[in-house]
Amino acid sequence: MTTPDFRPTHVVPQQGMPAWSAPDPARPTVPLDPLLPVRLLERRGDWGHVLCANGWDAWVDGRYLVAVPQDPPASDGPPTTAADPRPLLAQAQEALARYRAAVEELAGGALDGESFRRRTQGLRIGVVVDGEAMWLYDPAQGCWVYGDGTRLSTYAADHAPDAGSGRGHAPTRVVTSDGGS
Repeated sequence: MTTPDFRPTHVVPQQGMPAWSAPDPARPTVPLDPLLPVRLLERRGDWGHVLCANGWDAWVDGRYLVAVPQDPPASDGPPTTAADPRPLLAQAQEALARYRAAVEELAGGALDGESFRRRTQGLRIGVVVDGEAMWLYDPAQGCWVYGDGTRLSTYAADHAPDAGSGRGHAPTRVVTSDGGS
C-alpha cells in the first residue's frame, strides 16, 4: 500500500536492484522490485538512501535509479512563445565564455578563490541539447524554455506563479489531495 502524499523522485530500474539496510555492502537486505517508485532521501557518494512507496526505506546504488520527471510549476496564463532561439543561445554562449575565462584565470593563478566567486556571482546558464530537442535557461525570465530548432516555448519556471494578481482563478488549476490549490 502506498503511503499518503508519497511523491516519488525515482523508480527502480527494470531489472530490480539489490538493497542494503545501511550504506555498507556487508548488510544486504531484500532486493527492490523492478520499477518500484521511490523517493531519494539522501546521497553518500554512490549510495542512495530511498523511501519506498510502502514506507520501507533502504540503501541502494544511487547511480542506477531512474529519475521521474516532475511536472513544471502551474501557470495562470497561456504558454508564451519566443519565435527565435538565437538571441537566448547567444546569451548562453556569452555567459559560458565569461565563466570559462574566469576558470582559466583561476586555474592559471591570476584569480584567487574569492575573486573567482565575485566574478561568477549571479551567473546562471543552462543548456541541454538532445538531437533536435533543446532546453535553455532564460535568466531574465527565470524559466526553462524548450526549443525544436526554430522556436522556443516556456517549459518550466523557477518560481511559483504570482498569486496576488487579483485576476481570479485561471480556467484550470492544480488541486492537491487536501483540496487546496
